[in-house]
Amino acid sequence: MEIINSTPEDIETIFKLYHEGTAYQKKVAKKHWKGFEPALVELEIRENRQWKIIVNGQIACVFAITFNDPFIWQEKDRDPAIYIHRIATHPLFRSRSFVKHIIDWAKEYAKNNGKSFIRMDTGSGNDKLNNYYINCGFTYLGIVNLGDTENLPEHYKKGSSSLFEIKIQS
Repeated sequence: MEIINSTPEDIETIFKLYHEGTAYQKKVAKKHWKGFEPALVELEIRENRQWKIIVNGQIACVFAITFNDPFIWQEKDRDPAIYIHRIATHPLFRSRSFVKHIIDWAKEYAKNNGKSFIRMDTGSGNDKLNNYYINCGFTYLGIVNLGDTENLPEHYKKGSSSLFEIKIQS
């Protein structure tokens, strides 16, 4: 298993994984993704913020990072943090603890890039997912009701989000 940057050639696979992830979310949660703009993923690839996990030569999982997230994290966005978004796993590779591998990778990445926190958010109301993130090492910080969602993907437009973080030990 290796974690490397996604490339433009991966875009079709990334969107296929987003589609499969959305279908899975619809089965297990009240809130689900509602699509993403290709321009967003293209920008993340150009900025080396879109990542993939490769297992036996196949893309098993993708995720994106950013270094600020003011619309969700509000005043906490001032902290030096890495924010993980849109983890999508190929159905054949589910239950392989990729979130834990992403966290290990993110801890190292954060240390090497002067970040003090790893942060994630997810739609509120999915206790199973919330508990999974806690079991992966995140601290649950509570729920945020979002105000200005104009610049966020569609799934943020209604409802609230649960916030999670890991403090990086220096």
